[in-house]
Amino acid sequence: MLHYIWPLALVVFSNVAYQICAKSVPNQLNPFVSLTVTYSVGALTSLVLFLVLNRGTSLAMEFRKVNWAPFVFGLVLIGLEVGWIYAYRAGWQVSVAQIVQSAFLAVALIFVGALLYKEALTWNKLVGVVICLIGLVFINYK
Repeated sequence: MLHYIWPLALVVFSNVAYQICAKSVPNQLNPFVSLTVTYSVGALTSLVLFLVLNRGTSLAMEFRKVNWAPFVFGLVLIGLEVGWIYAYRAGWQVSVAQIVQSAFLAVALIFVGALLYKEALTWNKLVGVVICLIGLVFINYK
């Protein structure tokens, strides 16, 4: 059971820390400079973890397995990071922005799952979409 739970616990913990960091980037700091530091630390940490956790595995052999996804993933991550930085600079509250984003993301991923991965689009999921959208009204109602 732990092998099933720990990845999501890590994602939740990391997302909380992520939002705190994104909101804490100084307004006078160019977001792309911040991201350069962020990804330099991330790249170095990834390399060290690879070397420590995969002794005897060739880094060069691993690089030969790379396809298009990590390159696009890098571009997408920049969009996520700079999007959050600018959202907080625009005045979004941490508590509201994450919920609004998550609701729209959940709706979008239901359709992505159905279209790209042939996941079932059930009535329960469609009702969930409606509930998410209704929830957005309540979250943003003043």
